[in-house]
Amino acid sequence: MSLTVIKLGSSVVVHDDGSLRAEGIAALCATLAGRHRGGERFVVVSSGAIARGVRELGLAARPTGTDALQAASAVGQGRLFRQWDDRFAAEGLTAAQVLLTRYDLGDREAFVNARRTLAKLVELGTVPVINENDTTTTEEISFGDNDLLAAQVAMMLGADRLVLLTSTDGLFSADPRVDPAATLVREIHDVERALADNDVGATTSTLGTGGMRSKALAADVAASAGIPTVVASGLRPEALGRVLAGEDEGTAFVAGPARWSSFKLWLRHAKQARGTIEVDEGARRALQRDATSLLPVGVVGVTGDFRAGDAVDVACGGVVVAKGISGYASGALRLVQGERTERVRELLPQAPEEAVHRDRLVVL
Repeated sequence: MSLTVIKLGSSVVVHDDGSLRAEGIAALCATLAGRHRGGERFVVVSSGAIARGVRELGLAARPTGTDALQAASAVGQGRLFRQWDDRFAAEGLTAAQVLLTRYDLGDREAFVNARRTLAKLVELGTVPVINENDTTTTEEISFGDNDLLAAQVAMMLGADRLVLLTSTDGLFSADPRVDPAATLVREIHDVERALADNDVGATTSTLGTGGMRSKALAADVAASAGIPTVVASGLRPEALGRVLAGEDEGTAFVAGPARWSSFKLWLRHAKQARGTIEVDEGARRALQRDATSLLPVGVVGVTGDFRAGDAVDVACGGVVVAKGISGYASGALRLVQGERTERVRELLPQAPEEAVHRDRLVVL
C-alpha cells in the first residue's frame, strides 16, 4: 500500500476572489477515489481557509493584521472542509479534518501522538485533510502556504511521495512571466544548487503566502527522509493523475536514501531551536568528522535563553553546523563553557558530562 501526501496551494483551491474552484476539487477527489479503490492511500494538505474567509467576510483583500487573518481563518476553515467532506463523500470516501500547529510538530510527545492518529486514519481508509490551526496561534500563518507542513507530514508518516500542486507547471529555469526563454526543469537532484542556479523566488498569488522557493525547500525536507517530491500544476485536472501514474509531469525532486533516523529527522525539521551554542574549531571538527558529543570545553559562547531539553543550533564562526537537544539550561552552560569535565563537576556536580549528547545531535 503506497501513501502519498498531496498539498494544494491557495491558488489551486480558490480563485483570486476567494471563490472555490469547485470543478477542480471535484476532479481531484475523483482521481484520488479511483486510485484509493486500487489500494493507494492519500493525505491531503489543503490551503485556502483564509482565502475562503476573506470572501465570506466581504473583505477587499487578504488582510495583513494577525487578528484579521485569524478571524478569516475561523470563518473559512469550516466552510473549506465541508467542501472536501462533500466531494469525497460523493466518491464514496470519508474525509477526516485534522488541524495541526507547530507545537504538534515541535513537541516530541505531541508529534508521536499526531503520527499515530494520522496513521490510524489512513489505516481505516479515510482521507485526512490537514490544514494549519492558525485560528488561535500566531506563528503558523506565515508557515509557507503549508509547503513545509506537507513535507513534515510526509516525513512524519514515512510517505512514499510528496506532491505539491500549484498554479504553475513546476519549477522553471527563470520566471516564465517575464522571461519567454524560461524552460521547465524536469528533474532536480540537488535542491541547493537549483536554488542557486535558477530564479526560484518567493513570488506569490494574491491570496497565498508561498512561492517556488518554499516548495523547493519542502522538497529538500522530504528528500532528507528519502521521500521524492513532484511539483506540478493543480489547475490541469489530468496533471495529478499523470504524477500518480509515474508519468513525466511537472518537476521531480529526486530523493536518495533517508539521511537520518526518525528522531533526528524530527529534531532537524520540526523541533524549533531556542538558542545557539557557539563552539571552537576543534569541537566543530570532532562533531562533523568523528560524530562525538559536544562537551562544555568546546563551547565558546551561548546565545538565547533556553532550558535543558530545548533544541539549540550549534554554530562555529557564526555558521550553523549542527542542531541538538541541550543537556544544560543556557545560564548553567555559560557558567561552565570552556571548562574541562573535572572543573564542570566541581562547579555543577549534578550536571551531565555532555552539553549535547551525540545521540541527540544532528550534524548538518
